[in-house]
Amino acid sequence: DGTKQKRERKKTVSFSSMPTEKKISSASDCINSMVEGSELKKVRSNSRIYHRYFLLDADMQSLRWEPSKKDSEKAKIDIKSIKEVRTGKNTDIFRSNGISDQISEDCAFSVIYGENYESLDLVANSADVANIWVTGLRYLISYGKHTLDMLESSQDNMRTSWVSQMFSEIDVDNLGHITLCNAVQCIRNLNPGLKTSKIELKFKELHKSKDTAGTEVTREEFVEVFHELCTRPEIYFLLVQFSSNKEFLDTKDLMMFLEAEQGVAHINEEISLEIIHKYEPSKEGQEKGWLSIDGFTNYLMSPDCYIFDPEHKKVCQDMKQPLSHYFINSSHNTYLIEDQFRGPSDITGYIRALKMGCRSVELDVWDGPDNEPVIYTGHTMTSQIVFRSVIDIINKYAFFASEYPLILCLENHCSIKQQKVMVQHMKKILGDKLYTTSPNVEETYLPSPDVLKGKILIKAKKLSSSCSGMEGDVTDEDEGAEMSQRMGKENAEQPNSVPAKRFQLCKELSELVSICKSVQFKEFQVSFQVQKYWEVCSFNEVLASKYANENPGDFVNYNKRFLARVFPSPMRIDSSNMNPQDFWKCGCQIVAMNFQTPGLMMDLNIGWFSQNGNCGYVLRPAIMREEVSFFSANTKDSVPGVSPQLLHIKIISGQNFPKPKGSGAKGDVVDPYVYVEIHGIPADCAEQRTKTVHQNGDTPIFDESFEFQINLPELAMVRFVVLDDDYIGDEFIGQYTIPFECLQTGYRHVPLQSLTGEVLAHASLFVHVAITNRRGGGKPHKRGLSVRKGKKSREYASLRTLWIKTVDEVFKNAQPPIRDATDLRENMQNAVVSFKELCGLSSVANLMQCMVAVSPRFLGPDNTPLVVLNLNEQYPTMELQGIVPEVLKKIVTTYDTMMQSLKALLENADAVYEKIVHCQKAAMEFHEHLHSIGTREGLKERKLQKAVESFTWNITILKGQADLLKYAKNETLENLKQIHFAAVSCGLNKPGTENADVQKPRRSLEVIPEKASDEPGE
Repeated sequence: DGTKQKRERKKTVSFSSMPTEKKISSASDCINSMVEGSELKKVRSNSRIYHRYFLLDADMQSLRWEPSKKDSEKAKIDIKSIKEVRTGKNTDIFRSNGISDQISEDCAFSVIYGENYESLDLVANSADVANIWVTGLRYLISYGKHTLDMLESSQDNMRTSWVSQMFSEIDVDNLGHITLCNAVQCIRNLNPGLKTSKIELKFKELHKSKDTAGTEVTREEFVEVFHELCTRPEIYFLLVQFSSNKEFLDTKDLMMFLEAEQGVAHINEEISLEIIHKYEPSKEGQEKGWLSIDGFTNYLMSPDCYIFDPEHKKVCQDMKQPLSHYFINSSHNTYLIEDQFRGPSDITGYIRALKMGCRSVELDVWDGPDNEPVIYTGHTMTSQIVFRSVIDIINKYAFFASEYPLILCLENHCSIKQQKVMVQHMKKILGDKLYTTSPNVEETYLPSPDVLKGKILIKAKKLSSSCSGMEGDVTDEDEGAEMSQRMGKENAEQPNSVPAKRFQLCKELSELVSICKSVQFKEFQVSFQVQKYWEVCSFNEVLASKYANENPGDFVNYNKRFLARVFPSPMRIDSSNMNPQDFWKCGCQIVAMNFQTPGLMMDLNIGWFSQNGNCGYVLRPAIMREEVSFFSANTKDSVPGVSPQLLHIKIISGQNFPKPKGSGAKGDVVDPYVYVEIHGIPADCAEQRTKTVHQNGDTPIFDESFEFQINLPELAMVRFVVLDDDYIGDEFIGQYTIPFECLQTGYRHVPLQSLTGEVLAHASLFVHVAITNRRGGGKPHKRGLSVRKGKKSREYASLRTLWIKTVDEVFKNAQPPIRDATDLRENMQNAVVSFKELCGLSSVANLMQCMVAVSPRFLGPDNTPLVVLNLNEQYPTMELQGIVPEVLKKIVTTYDTMMQSLKALLENADAVYEKIVHCQKAAMEFHEHLHSIGTREGLKERKLQKAVESFTWNITILKGQADLLKYAKNETLENLKQIHFAAVSCGLNKPGTENADVQKPRRSLEVIPEKASDEPGE
């Protein structure tokens, strides 16, 4: 995929699930398919599975299966006795079945029927077949014995009349037919991703099947081809799920979809109508406030429903932290546009990098002819460009993409004479953009990007303050020399073994360097004692990797105060890129990339800096910034004090995949499959792939779900890669890389990009994204036993012993509140999951979706509610209205238990939080003098170092536990809000209680200083 990765991609052979001849695009397609029947697996408790043939009676009154030991009258379920159809493995039988793990979530569904809510649990051979049965059965439940009338009347529905209307607009002379060319053009205008050849072929196939020749198209033919080519079955199935009449979405249906699925807050009918007016193509739909399948498709494909959260398209992070607290978008040897040894140097390298939001560029400056310094890589055959023209271009484009500071990494190899020319050019051209203020010795951290807006910083060597003359000598930085050495002797042992040469530096150039003084790195302990905050060290990639592996904790702590620049190994003569994530995870801010080389590594760099308005600065996770926090980049497990998240991604379908470049062997055939990759700390790196869909690059349906545990969400990225399955070697089709924090949940389109980062016209993936916390999600059952931990087996965060009595006493006092906080959180999360399961939904669902799912069960035969919610109380109670079946009583009891746990959390969280914060503050009193206290207690070197590490660990745990409790409180308030809104939307509120104030968060649980955290989503 562009980086010649030698990863072994598993080859799998599979067959696309649906015959290509007929696409399901309406309820009648689903019902016809059900009347023909399908083989489905029937799942029973105790791991038994039976293969049966299921079909719908031609009179559409019952669902039958064969063979069966029962007589044929008993091997059936009356449609009118069906209460609901559930998707996924969301019944007790599925959950307790021993082989449940082997059943695909996307192929499973359950029919709930009878007064006792029994379940018929089924597994289809593919997700398509499951969707057909679920959609068809839901339609039948809605319309019962009127189904036939409905199917006939839907032939002349809103959509058909709109398409027919378009035909009339072309057929101005009322001839009853239009030319093939006009018909093709019209359909292409409505669906620009469709290929002309495909539309023509469809009309020709239709003519052939009807034995009509010629180039004219009738109204019926036009409508039929439009339906077939412009209906996306996966969007149709979704529409039916939310539509109250199964034909279109009205404003209330759309509101429910936006709130429950897309997580849109503060939605009302006006917003719903605005969306309909913007995306519904038919006049009738716009006037009546109805969104047809075409309008719904337009909306889902619009930028409003892209996977990237628009909040992150602008600067949205705190820009007032010290410079060392940010990752900085950085380029290596910016002037090169090809390889490192013989390639051309060109000014366009700077223009491209600066336009892409790069904030650190490199200038390798040497003496040139006519007393004009030039830029190129010394000791190599790369061509040269004039220094002055580069400074001109930098002046022009420095703040084109970002107003935040630009760092010029100056590698100076000029004579004193030409150094003075450099100074003249920079002062004259860059003027007051140059930041030359001397660093404040009183401070301990660099200034912030906010303070340095519009400024250009020079990173270079500087004369020592004791140097009184007009020039002095300093050590030389020469990355080019390392590379030419490499070219000469491939087997040099240590990449940093180049002897330090010295050279003369003039005072004027030295004075342009203020807060980015280049110094040589010795070792971490020396730096912690003597390095000044304005001094910057550069690390060769190989050396940086060594430190990342051998001293990960030290590297992170070093980068809290100092800027570290990492540049590619001299071995990378082909300008290949290192993996920036290897160094970001250690907190390195300036990881210099070869912008001219596309591929995975550059995708990660571009994707990463797309957050925060692409301004070139991304705030590092709090755990990497706080003075006292324990974080080791190589952790293979969850990070202390950070709550792991579960990411659930369903790859539903693809649209308009182009043919891979340069692959002529298979003609126009594309056999796509999708990789979902997670990049982050080692514990988070993972990848999963879908099956291959053969010979369909236009509308492949994948319908496959994956789950990933993300231990450090703030450093994680998700990358979607689409490849063409080919026996010679899989070809790259497109990719999209997005930071985890920028994901929008719900149904989303992913716009694919080419190898070089251009957007591929009309090519996208359609996915569903959900994010849950680990407790609320995960696999809640194994072999019939819930693994929701009871109190006895619950894991509590453990604090370490320092063997310093006074400090250990303080941490000992923190153990009870930590246990209380964990119990409050987990009791709440477990109770919520139990309620979700009884509602027939998975742990991925939110409480609004739960209320929507159970609302039909709460209605009696005459549509009067059997259960209502009293919304006048802070914790809405369910009140029974008359005699209610046992199944509903169970739901009410579980709801009450959940409410008790929400109430317990809200009423006790503040006090427990205060206790944890109190312990943390008490412990921090010892921080400054920990060394001397430990020495007094008789701790020697190794044990003393261990005690300091344990202290940092404990403080991180306390901060983390306090944060998790704060999140849980916000989550609880959000849960109450969702129950309130859903009750009103579904008409389940007790009359006269709908306008009760929704509980507003009380002002308490103040944020711990240093750590600003985002609110958790449900």
